[in-house]
Amino acid sequence: MVLVSQSKSLSASLTEEQIKETFKRHDVNHDGLLSKQELKNTFESLGSKGSVYRASRALYHADANKDGYINEEELNRLIKYAVQIGYTIK
Repeated sequence: MVLVSQSKSLSASLTEEQIKETFKRHDVNHDGLLSKQELKNTFESLGSKGSVYRASRALYHADANKDGYINEEELNRLIKYAVQIGYTIK
């Protein structure tokens, strides 16, 4: 499954659950947290050319406790950020 930004020439309609699962799949050490590197890898897999920038912005928008990781509680904020920057939800 690939998420594509609406700003790209291709777009895909995905549910919030599909977006959530895409991020969860990139939790490579299965600690329930998404690190900046895991976010970067996720955005790369989504086709983002600015994956380092996107990962930094995602942490800024979603990391409520400012520990440098996205936990399960913050994941919904991350999904809202992804939607805000143009990833689609049907």
